[in-house]
Amino acid sequence: MANQELTFGEEEFIVSKTDLKGKITYGNALFIKISGYDEAELINQPHNILRHSDMPAIVFKLLWKEIQAGNEIFAYVKNKNKNGDYYWVFAHVTPSFDSNRRICNYHSVRRKPSAKALNVIKPLYATLLQKEKSEGINASEALLFQVLKDKGLTYDEFILSL
Repeated sequence: MANQELTFGEEEFIVSKTDLKGKITYGNALFIKISGYDEAELINQPHNILRHSDMPAIVFKLLWKEIQAGNEIFAYVKNKNKNGDYYWVFAHVTPSFDSNRRICNYHSVRRKPSAKALNVIKPLYATLLQKEKSEGINASEALLFQVLKDKGLTYDEFILSL
């Protein structure tokens, strides 16, 4: 039965690594289990194989901008698995560097998000997605930054305050 919410324990972590183009190079056992795919089906696939249609593209635009610049980012993400079920994560995505300080891959550790955070994120993402569908990603980005400005917070401060 598709479109059921999946959860995992507070003490569990979903871990994956991707190459510079976002293709999966590693996933821990929980990543593989919750994705619904076999490990062989995941390796070398784009990480967005798990992207849920409820996710506004602006979140991924920000994520890629930050990690490609060599910075870490935290984000709430709704993923879908192979059979159409979904799960929410609080992701910490970081670039990994080689000995010459060049980015060589990306590493993501996800934990279970709090209900309090999702009560804020779900309506925000729905609004951003609606704006994106009607006016495009630039309008969605402008709306997100207006929300942050109104709160007097940076993106990082907002996400970490939830």
